[in-house]
Amino acid sequence: MIRISCYILGLLFLAFVPLSFATDSLTVGSKKFTESVILGEVIEGLAQATDTETKHFQELGGTKLLFDSLTNGDIDIYPEYTGTIAQEILRVPPETDLATLRKQLGEYGVRMSEPLGFNNTYALAMTKNRANELDIEKISDLVRHPDLAFGFSNEFANREDGWKNLQPFYGLPQTNARGLDHDLAYRQLNLGAIDVIDVYSTDAKIKFHDLQLLADDRAFFPRYDAVLLYRDDLAARYPAALESIQRLEGAIDESAIRDMNSRVELEGIPESRAAAEYLQSAMDVAVVVETETLTDRLLLRTFEHLNLVRRSLLPAILVGIPLGILAYRYTKFGYGVLSVVGVIQTIPSLALLVMLMPLMAALGLASVGLGSSTAVVALFLYSLLPIVRNTASGLSDVSQDHHETAIALGLPWKTRLMQIELPLASRSILAGISTAAILNIGFATLGALIGAGGYGQPILTGIRLNDSALILEGAIAAAVLALIVQATFTLAEHWLIPKGLRLQKRETNT
Repeated sequence: MIRISCYILGLLFLAFVPLSFATDSLTVGSKKFTESVILGEVIEGLAQATDTETKHFQELGGTKLLFDSLTNGDIDIYPEYTGTIAQEILRVPPETDLATLRKQLGEYGVRMSEPLGFNNTYALAMTKNRANELDIEKISDLVRHPDLAFGFSNEFANREDGWKNLQPFYGLPQTNARGLDHDLAYRQLNLGAIDVIDVYSTDAKIKFHDLQLLADDRAFFPRYDAVLLYRDDLAARYPAALESIQRLEGAIDESAIRDMNSRVELEGIPESRAAAEYLQSAMDVAVVVETETLTDRLLLRTFEHLNLVRRSLLPAILVGIPLGILAYRYTKFGYGVLSVVGVIQTIPSLALLVMLMPLMAALGLASVGLGSSTAVVALFLYSLLPIVRNTASGLSDVSQDHHETAIALGLPWKTRLMQIELPLASRSILAGISTAAILNIGFATLGALIGAGGYGQPILTGIRLNDSALILEGAIAAAVLALIVQATFTLAEHWLIPKGLRLQKRETNT
């Protein structure tokens, strides 16, 4: 009993001891596309020029996640577009004027800057060869080709100003429209797997892939003037930084943003460097860009990834084993528990993250960013199924002879559980924990969608920039960590599984 108590105390300590301490800073957010990340770096550079401590959470999820993070206080400012604000956030007509948008945003405790100077509207695009082959120049021409395959970003497919309203507006007959990652859609288009994709009009890849934008001949898409959304307390908290950031109003034209996009996506320079060069040339603001080596990145991402894993897996062990014991002892309760944790396992990761964000905010916990409680809770929930299931099944597999002998000796149920049943089920329980750990390491890469860091960050960036080396940097590191963890659990059998069971296993294998 003392040994088990020591294990529990050790797990609690490892799970909840803080490895870093939060400092007050201005937090910038950006969406998962290059232009937004660049603008986030520009914002951060202007704030740092006033000696303000800043953090930039790059490549967060879609519009809802960013706006919820802003209203929850997880971030202070992020770049957005007027068309998106009108139709996706406020659900008002796209022609709504800026004054009305500002008034309605104020009800959320959010302020909006003046336009930054460029309009990045949505458009539909095809390869020029395919468009010429079918004589398609404008969106209404698509009506004549019902068999075309469309591939849209998942956000565009479901937005009010996206496919679900564009299709009836133009009377388009196509039904073969699938959701894709925005950056993967370019690859599919070049491979000929799809014929039409959605693009942003300032995308550098439009010219690089020699695409033709289809004219919006019935003016469905509104203007998407770039603006900044920020919390209304930002002026009081960081007045100098906000004043510096507001220099962006009217300062970035389409040529400037397209050039920055091109430098990142086509020339391969980091977003921070593109932003720093713009600030130096356009605003005479000097920003120091720190160059990270591969070793620096791997060490940082490993620390972030392990932090997510230990904060979610260890509590899952402490909760999962008792739940498995209860599921074994009470059959009806067990069916319910296993059904619930099984259903949780099937919920798509991004959906679970978005659903958990309001709860985390209501509890006063960070829902996005490094050490995100949202990511930790999601990983905790995903880790429960193999632990609960293997604990219950391991206890169920204990032979009836052992049960009857223990009862005949007059041992109380607690003694039977601690001294006989759990030791005999330890191999199954440890296998469940090992499985949960490996799944956790894989799922933890998805934490990058809400700025939690880890190996998912280079994977997301690599997909966005079509950089296979970055994708492999995160994927291989995660695979190696999973192998190390699996080997660790194999070695742990010598301390956690009774000697007699280890010998029995060895005899069985021989």
